[in-house]
Amino acid sequence: MGDFGRKVDRFLEVFIDKNGYVTVIEGLQNTILIAVMGLLIGILIGTVIAAVRVIPKYKRLPRILNGICGFYVALFRGTPIVVQLLVFYYVMLPLLGLRISGVQVSILVFGLNSAAYISEIMRSGILSVDAGQMEAGRAVGLGYWTTMLRIVIPQAVKNILPTLGNEFIALIKETSVVSFVGAADLYVAFNQIGTNSYEFMVPYLVMALIYIVLVLIISAGIKIMERSLRKSDRRN
Repeated sequence: MGDFGRKVDRFLEVFIDKNGYVTVIEGLQNTILIAVMGLLIGILIGTVIAAVRVIPKYKRLPRILNGICGFYVALFRGTPIVVQLLVFYYVMLPLLGLRISGVQVSILVFGLNSAAYISEIMRSGILSVDAGQMEAGRAVGLGYWTTMLRIVIPQAVKNILPTLGNEFIALIKETSVVSFVGAADLYVAFNQIGTNSYEFMVPYLVMALIYIVLVLIISAGIKIMERSLRKSDRRN
């Protein structure tokens, strides 16, 4: 216990006395920013892909678009996100002559990656909505996309909300790899504290605790949203 106490003391010395908490706060902000923005981009692109993939394939254009979307999903689901980060940061950006930060690259890659998974989640949610909802919208004169956006997708989101919550949790945990492109996240912050204190046990335990707290907060938020949606359904 005495040895562990000394480890804690070294951690506190770097964390408080040497302003290690500033690095942790910055890392936490970047972790949440990358996950939240990645999820929002993923929902936006993923919803469009899902809507395209459920369009009836009677004509050539829907078949071509479906093929493009299918390739996109297979590409991003078939490669590790670390590989995607490295390819975008060290290959794509130099080829395009672009200079953006590691955090911005991480947001972009996490968004594109998340879109591939959310598109399948959203597609299953759309298919779970009664087909009569689409027919009813078209019967009153609404176009396909208007019916999809105003009637079908809002109902689909209710069905897939827990799964979207799981995707957000996965994004939070996966941000630990953004250090490969120079982004300062929680892992980088606590690894720096461990390096400065010559002790990694306590920093890594605290880092794990922070991730657990973040996941618990997200899970609680999802449950509150689910209860709210169930209450609104009962009132309707």
